[in-house]
Amino acid sequence: MQPTTRAGVPDRERLAAAIEYVAQGLIEREAQSRCLVLSALCGEHLLFIGPPGTAKSELARRLHRIVGGRYFERLLTRFTVPEELFGPLSLAALDEGRYERDIDGYLPTASIAFLDEVFKANSAILNALLTLLNEREFDQGAARIVTPLVSVVAASNEVPDEEALRAFFDRFLFRCMVAPVSDESFGRLLERIDSPPGDGPRLSVSELAATQAHAQRVLVPETVRTALFELRALLATHAIEVSDRRWVRIVRALRVAALANGREEVGIDDLCVAPFLVCERPDQATLVEDWFAGLLGAAQAVTPERLGRMVDAFEKQIDLEASASELAFDDSGKLSLIQSVGGGDAEAMSGAAPRMSAFSRRKRYSGTHIRARIAQIDAVLDEVDAFLAAGDRHERAIGESLSANLWLVPRLTARIIETLAGNRQRVHAQRERLAHVRQAFAQLPLTDEDDGREPTPVEVAA
Repeated sequence: MQPTTRAGVPDRERLAAAIEYVAQGLIEREAQSRCLVLSALCGEHLLFIGPPGTAKSELARRLHRIVGGRYFERLLTRFTVPEELFGPLSLAALDEGRYERDIDGYLPTASIAFLDEVFKANSAILNALLTLLNEREFDQGAARIVTPLVSVVAASNEVPDEEALRAFFDRFLFRCMVAPVSDESFGRLLERIDSPPGDGPRLSVSELAATQAHAQRVLVPETVRTALFELRALLATHAIEVSDRRWVRIVRALRVAALANGREEVGIDDLCVAPFLVCERPDQATLVEDWFAGLLGAAQAVTPERLGRMVDAFEKQIDLEASASELAFDDSGKLSLIQSVGGGDAEAMSGAAPRMSAFSRRKRYSGTHIRARIAQIDAVLDEVDAFLAAGDRHERAIGESLSANLWLVPRLTARIIETLAGNRQRVHAQRERLAHVRQAFAQLPLTDEDDGREPTPVEVAA
């Protein structure tokens, strides 16, 4: 495989600095900052979904400080007219018989734009925006001109339900939920002092274009393709629609995400951006996050059921063998052998029979018997130790990979690592039980004679 050429592509350190700059001083906006920078890197548009007063416009302004160029911002209503977005008609052009607009300072000249309450605009505005969003072009009179638009950051309090708005909604490849600050962070919000960050790292338009061009050579391996098939099936079962056009753009975004992480092919952990790309509502984001965690073996806390059944079986067996006696006794502790051979005087003989102490009744086992039991347990312990060693390697590898991923939200990283560690600890606990049982078998009393017969292996319920 030829190495991916990275000339003109911003390095990981600068991208990390850009993410940090966007999030600086804002409470619980790490995910939004990552989503914002990645959307600009992909040359895609982003939709923030959440209530007013959650720093959506401030995030857009910070992105503009990174990308540069002109910035445009408008609150849209059903009364918004085209002149407010695209500029007034040019009187000079009209005098010459041309129908053109004075676009200077308006949306067609902006590199970053923020459109608040975007779905409240009327159909005329939305139709005019479609061409600008799709082709980055604007109809200026009889000509169509290329605009410098890098990304439109839009905001809405809710997802549109009207079918007429669905096509426009689909033009925003990135969708990011923005919720009010949680109760846990509310104290930090009260202590926050408004101090806009100074100059941040710059990501030039040429660097963004170079990133998108080089990302086309990033490979998508079969493991990732398989995962996307699984994701598509999962979304279908929950009636979440993703268009074919959107899937094509999703793969492009994954290539950019991988390239930004310094990779020549998309990795499984690059799929951490999937919630930004396929979800429309907060509950769907949780669903896709769970799916991603499952890819890494950390979907949920897992109790090793098969190992637990094996330990239970060995514990029952040692309880039976440790409490067994050399001779058969009835429930009252009398020798039951007398009952079978004593005939008519059995009851009298049994009543006269002495009761033996628990110590004197304890059964003894041959060395072959004990070694066979221990060998069976050792085989299970070897299997458990191999599993734990592989789990430790997997956890370390996942931890290193996730910590180096620019786009993975720290909250989700912590959840995955915590789940993997918890699962490993539960296996360790079962191993400790098994080691204790092994010691108990080793301490069974030995008989002087050894007939060399091994016991039937302990059976484990399926």
